[in-house]
Amino acid sequence: MGQSLPKPALRPFLPADTPLLAAIFVAAIQELTGDDYSEAQQEAWAAAAENEDAFGKKLAGELTLIATMQNSPVGFASLKGADHIEMLYVHPSVVGQGVGAVLIDALEKLAGARGAKALSVDASDNALDFFRKRGYVAQQRNSVPRHGEWLANTTMQKALTPAAPGAAQ
Repeated sequence: MGQSLPKPALRPFLPADTPLLAAIFVAAIQELTGDDYSEAQQEAWAAAAENEDAFGKKLAGELTLIATMQNSPVGFASLKGADHIEMLYVHPSVVGQGVGAVLIDALEKLAGARGAKALSVDASDNALDFFRKRGYVAQQRNSVPRHGEWLANTTMQKALTPAAPGAAQ
């Protein structure tokens, strides 16, 4: 019999997590986006993590959750305001193991608890199918400047259904 994979656990972001999350961010961009973005675009995108202090301040300024497996961070996601997914990055070694789904489910619940009626995300081209499968609908295409390169993404939105009073979560 096959071994069952550990289920990802969630915890809040701590400033000490910054170097590891920066490494996950860069690894995800370098290893998962090559079919959709050029090497120059990937480098420009990943440059956001070069200044770890600024990267850590950005994560601390949003509601950032960390997914862990066996107590080791393997992904993270952040909610900006009550209704916008700012970041979702999963280490390439655990893609397809439910890490992204656990993070998004948690952000959807938190956004709903904050009164959001819908949740939006500017999804990279390699993340479109992930969000589409989770009920997000494309709204518009965008071109975003990053360190001298233009990166395309798609603004997507999902209506959140309020939890019924007393419903099991």
